[in-house]
Amino acid sequence: MSKKIFNPNDWATPTLPQSSNSFNSLPSLSSDKDIEIITKRIEDTNTDIAPNYADWRDLGFALADALGESGRTYYHRLSHFYSGYTETETNKQFDKCLKSNGNGVSIKTLYHLAKSAGVDISVKVAPAPKVQHQTKSSKSPNPQSEEIGESGEISCKREQSSNKFETMPSAADIEQSEMGIFTPTIPNEVHNNLPYLLQQIVSKADSSEDADLLLLGSMTVFSSCLPNIYGLYNQCEVYPNLFLFVAAKASAGKGRLSLCRRLVTPIHKHLREMYATEKEQYEIELSRYVATKNKEDVTKPQEPPLRTLFIPANNSATGLFQLLKENEEKGLIFETEGDTLAQTFKSEHGNYSDGFRKAFHHEPISYNRRKDREFVELAHPQLSALLSGTPRQVQSLIPDAENGLFSRFLFYYINLQPVWKNVFAGNENAPLEHQFDQIASDFQTLFHYMKQQPARLRFALSTEQQDKFNAYFDDIQKQYHAQFGDSFIGTIRRLGLSTFRMAMILTALRLFEIRNFPQTIICSVCDFQSAMKITDTLIHHAALIFQQLPTETPEQMPTVVPQQRLLQSLPQEFDRKKYLEVAKTLNIPNKTAEKQVERYLQNNLIERISHGVYRKR
Repeated sequence: MSKKIFNPNDWATPTLPQSSNSFNSLPSLSSDKDIEIITKRIEDTNTDIAPNYADWRDLGFALADALGESGRTYYHRLSHFYSGYTETETNKQFDKCLKSNGNGVSIKTLYHLAKSAGVDISVKVAPAPKVQHQTKSSKSPNPQSEEIGESGEISCKREQSSNKFETMPSAADIEQSEMGIFTPTIPNEVHNNLPYLLQQIVSKADSSEDADLLLLGSMTVFSSCLPNIYGLYNQCEVYPNLFLFVAAKASAGKGRLSLCRRLVTPIHKHLREMYATEKEQYEIELSRYVATKNKEDVTKPQEPPLRTLFIPANNSATGLFQLLKENEEKGLIFETEGDTLAQTFKSEHGNYSDGFRKAFHHEPISYNRRKDREFVELAHPQLSALLSGTPRQVQSLIPDAENGLFSRFLFYYINLQPVWKNVFAGNENAPLEHQFDQIASDFQTLFHYMKQQPARLRFALSTEQQDKFNAYFDDIQKQYHAQFGDSFIGTIRRLGLSTFRMAMILTALRLFEIRNFPQTIICSVCDFQSAMKITDTLIHHAALIFQQLPTETPEQMPTVVPQQRLLQSLPQEFDRKKYLEVAKTLNIPNKTAEKQVERYLQNNLIERISHGVYRKR
């Protein structure tokens, strides 16, 4: 009998909204009518709200994100106050904005630009949509309509979720946008099209960043508990395991990750109960063995493995590896204070940084048990890690930009919002802990179901998805290499592996909805798009953290950093004379500067607007 293969056509592909990669944490206008009101006020005052190219470009992104093709008219209306306005250039720029799907800029940018230009932006705001808390159906595990064909094909007829968190601006929003510090959030379309279990989780969020935190945190803890599924990446077997670091200042909200820990706590408790039972039986058998006078015919009982899911970061190297060995080489490090691991790495017997890095790629780890003088080897360690801490704690764990740990982690930076939260909102519902415990029970069912499968499940991307995957990472590798140099290459390449793993996790969780496991599962179009859009957001966060880390050696600075700073030091528009002047201040030779500008052109970081004249994109 031939193996059954799940094809992308077996999965229903939800219609995705036009919005993509929006900065949901910034202010937004509530309707098309509000956009018209603001536009009319700008026209009445003849105000150019986007006097420089970057603002003008982002204004196009904002209108394209919110209105699609309908935003073109507004783009012309808001652009023609610029002295160099032309209809042709404006149409050309808006076409680029439509093709880019927003590039992380939402309609909130219009609000900021108008306010910065002195335009009154007060409008009547429609109430924000209320997030509906889904409840478990007695007929189906998924309240959304699910149809399963005779051969196991799934058809997901999804209604778009109302997980929208866009609100009118707070003082923090305005201050952040004026400072130019933007950390994008995962697009709402991703939240709307998640597998059932993850939709249940993000529905508990009270902001876009909170939704991202719960989504990424839950995917990371789930990645440690998805048995019998693997994929082939770069001709090697890989498993779903993720490394995530959530960076934020104190009281920024990263404490919500404790809810994610609850999602796999029942599995941890089950393992501990198994160990307690086995330990009790072992002690009984050991007592019998000790009491036996003639031990020649009696076998000494073996001490049972110390079963656990959570592995403490504050551990010795041997202790960590032994716990992995005794738990089928699987485990989860979950620490809310990132410097716990950093301090462990600095201790005499706790520096398992090398093994930690190997575990990310499932590379063999060997160690020696001094007690029994036993040499032990982990063949395919499957370790997941979720850490959180302040940006300073990131630097404590990862002391320089070229440290191998940096490229293995997904990073998410939470902005501190100095706005008081209504601490009584939602108190009419069951406590969040109880709600997450229910989701944990559902996941535990999936965990045991997957564990009982007679054969492993292979996850794969379709040929078309592989082509898109390779094209995307080839493009961003060129762009970020031009911007940050060789030090960021490892991050891009390992981000590719993490993206593949995220797609695997989404696909595995989708199995909860169909309960029909083929031996080979092709990623759905929906889950592939979600994984790619999550990555498109996280790369911005990784770059932000990366720029805060020192380089490995100061002597590298003159040959690498100035060339990376050349683009940042140039004005929005410049010619050859100007970039050579700037290069001279950075001690970059003319020939090197010319080659660097050519690289910027090749990587679409700048564009040539006329002979010898360039403009940043």
